[in-house]
Amino acid sequence: MKTVSVKLPERVFQMVSRSAAERRVSKSEIIREALTARETPGESLYSRIEDLVFEDSSLPRDRSSNPQHLKGYGSSRSRR
Repeated sequence: MKTVSVKLPERVFQMVSRSAAERRVSKSEIIREALTARETPGESLYSRIEDLVFEDSSLPRDRSSNPQHLKGYGSSRSRR
């Protein structure tokens, strides 16, 4: 395992110290857990961006799969 030194604001350091003492683990363990908490193995892309997704019943549900919506798509591009 690699070692990294980090400067923390006093308030954050106190939170880490308190949590480590309560759980009887090292401060390094608390920080490692905090850094890896967002990184869940096998987590889908959708679950990571779910808070950015919205649903609107006025939008067509089949925009990407219905050929009718794709008529003329790309026709304005010049041939290479």
